[in-house]
Amino acid sequence: MATILAIESSCDDTSVAVVCDRTVLSNVVASQIKLHQTYGGVVPELASRQHLEMVNPCIARALEESGLGWDGIDAIASTVTPGLVGSLMVGAMAGKTLAMVHNKPFLGVHHLEGHVYASYLAEPNLNPPFLCLLVSGGHTSLIHVKGCGEYENIGSTRDDAAGEAFDKVARLLNLGYPGGPVIDKLAREGNPQAFKLPEGRVSLPNNQGFHPYDSSFSGLKTAVLRLVTKLKEEMGEENLPIADLCASFQATVAKALTKRAVRACLDLGLDTIAVGGGVAANSGLRDCLQSACQEHGLTVYFPPLKYCTDNAAMIGCAAAEHFNHQGRSPLNLEVSSRMSIERVGDLYLSSSA
Repeated sequence: MATILAIESSCDDTSVAVVCDRTVLSNVVASQIKLHQTYGGVVPELASRQHLEMVNPCIARALEESGLGWDGIDAIASTVTPGLVGSLMVGAMAGKTLAMVHNKPFLGVHHLEGHVYASYLAEPNLNPPFLCLLVSGGHTSLIHVKGCGEYENIGSTRDDAAGEAFDKVARLLNLGYPGGPVIDKLAREGNPQAFKLPEGRVSLPNNQGFHPYDSSFSGLKTAVLRLVTKLKEEMGEENLPIADLCASFQATVAKALTKRAVRACLDLGLDTIAVGGGVAANSGLRDCLQSACQEHGLTVYFPPLKYCTDNAAMIGCAAAEHFNHQGRSPLNLEVSSRMSIERVGDLYLSSSA
């Protein structure tokens, strides 16, 4: 069993964890939400500066809480792609330095693969093949998980990610940042059928219908904008039915994601859906997908809420799996703002290297 000290710094949370295969020994997260709330979103330069300030205290605390010394750590892992380059560089340089100082192997981890492995932390017996619905602020993907490092992206968003749509609608309704949690809370008080909103479909060429797995949320966002503008003219801004708007928007997103995930799972002949990413915490999506999976005889796994948002535990779990398969990364591995999950193998040395 591999014990990994992992660092996650792809966006605005500094996180360090110690993971033994699929068991979390410690998971420290230093959130930057309050820092970025003033600006209504993440400011990359501020995020990287905060990572510089917090990474060493997080490393020390994660190691202390694990009850292990450096002799109990088999390897060091850091997120290297995708994400904000400045933020990624902080975590990657910290990880590489620890690897050199303590003479440990280094593993560069794909952030999206980490979200896939978040479900393993809750369900240690989960094994491929299965479908992963990955929904976060920057990504909305349907991934056929075939094995460690073996992925096929069969569906994605053509514009806004689901989490991004939540943030933009929250901003439109003056609900603050981040938008997901507050919309989820207000939606529980509203009527999800109060307003009919478009799910957003992606047309196939030559009038061949619609793409079965790809998503689009920009049209939904625009529809909400037009609806809010109309309601303001009719009843005034102070009388807007905020809860109903949130409930209708959330239900539309949940329905669109559920429809595509269930169809993809059935088409691929799979029986399990694992959900990852920050939007996996959304109660509307959880209820909708669980109901649909039960109807079709499918199993669905959601990570615990603490592992839905960015965290180092999921990075450590993915790294442990690669380490067990003889995965190692070169110390000159560079960070990258973008990389398809299908190219995960590029992060590791070949067996002949």
